[in-house]
Amino acid sequence: MGMFQKPDLKKPSMYTEYWQLESQPFGPTLDRRFYYPSETHQGAVLKLRYAVESGAAAAVLAGRSGMGKTLLVSLLREQLPESTSPIIHVVFPQMSRRDLLVYLAEQFRAPAANPPRHTVEESIRRIELVFRENARIGRHAVIVVDEADLLDEGETLETLRLLINISWKGRPCCTLLLVGQMGLLSILARRPSLEERIAVKALLRPFSMEDTVAYLQHLLEVAGATRQLFDQSALEKIHHLSLGVPRSINRLADLSLLIGYAEDLATITAKQIESVSSELITLAAA
Repeated sequence: MGMFQKPDLKKPSMYTEYWQLESQPFGPTLDRRFYYPSETHQGAVLKLRYAVESGAAAAVLAGRSGMGKTLLVSLLREQLPESTSPIIHVVFPQMSRRDLLVYLAEQFRAPAANPPRHTVEESIRRIELVFRENARIGRHAVIVVDEADLLDEGETLETLRLLINISWKGRPCCTLLLVGQMGLLSILARRPSLEERIAVKALLRPFSMEDTVAYLQHLLEVAGATRQLFDQSALEKIHHLSLGVPRSINRLADLSLLIGYAEDLATITAKQIESVSSELITLAAA
């Protein structure tokens, strides 16, 4: 029987009390207190702020799954000036060109559509009206596209390129921020007409061993830890198995604390990390 099916396993929600924590340190959250300002993340935020605040036409945030791109975009939004408005976030990019333009026009609160409604031309006209009025009063719009590596390389990317061509007094009315996995860079390389408009490419790279340890310590401290819960062998094993990816680090650390609680351990060692990793691999293969 796998360790996650133990009949005597205690309630997961109670392990924080056992480890004398005020909250769960490794669960999914956008709580800013849990943000770890690694060099790769801080550098990305600074690059993206520069792109938006300088009125660049486009920028890219790329990194493998689990690197914290969503949290980073949320932090970026908080740091941008009030003049950066509106900011529209497209979280489901697999839309047709027509549907994407209708969605953007509605999100930008463009003037009501005229018959024939919701054509490509009509939606572009509506967005153009909003962009230029927005720029006239000193504001700069942003379109954030999540999972941009899933965009249709033909018509959808070309449509977004055309949108960033809309200008006011020679300056783009909008910054397009494409967020996706590393494959996004290859897609853009095949679209030189769009890539040449990209002012900044911010790449999130996996943590070093030192960053992994500092990241774990930061999350535990925010959660209220007052002592070392993972010994050195556990920290090294987490880094090795997670490849320095924050989401994988969180999963290994979270489940090992749960198992340590169930087994009344005082400290997590490499043995628990290996057991958790083996169980996850087994479940994934089932």
